[in-house]
Amino acid sequence: MATKQISVFLENISGRLADVTRILATQGINLRALTIADTADFGILRIIVDNTDHAVSALTKEGFTVRLTDVVALEISDAPGALAEVMELFRTKGVNIEYLYSSLEKNSSKAAIILKVENLQHGLKIVQDNHLSLVDHL
Repeated sequence: MATKQISVFLENISGRLADVTRILATQGINLRALTIADTADFGILRIIVDNTDHAVSALTKEGFTVRLTDVVALEISDAPGALAEVMELFRTKGVNIEYLYSSLEKNSSKAAIILKVENLQHGLKIVQDNHLSLVDHL
């Protein structure tokens, strides 16, 4: 099953990230994973939270432009080469990974990676066929 990611479009000005995190905090929404990419004029904050619908509503109400995207959240061993094995598997199956970031896991022997793949259904089938573990508690 895919994980819902929220993309928040931010003007590249001082304080916008603080605004987003304040809104989430005051609404009792917990950040589970995040990454930000920027250009000269704007940034895209990608987040996974514990209450997606509430976060989207709160951010939209405050005037932020948001978009939901389905991503694959995998649990892998926290060991050298674990990510390389997964990347090689996706490469051999012809799946383009558009971007990737990680999340902190409560279990110190595991790591969580979040993948945006070009073809979600193909990516999820590879996960299933190769008995990879999806993260179900981000």
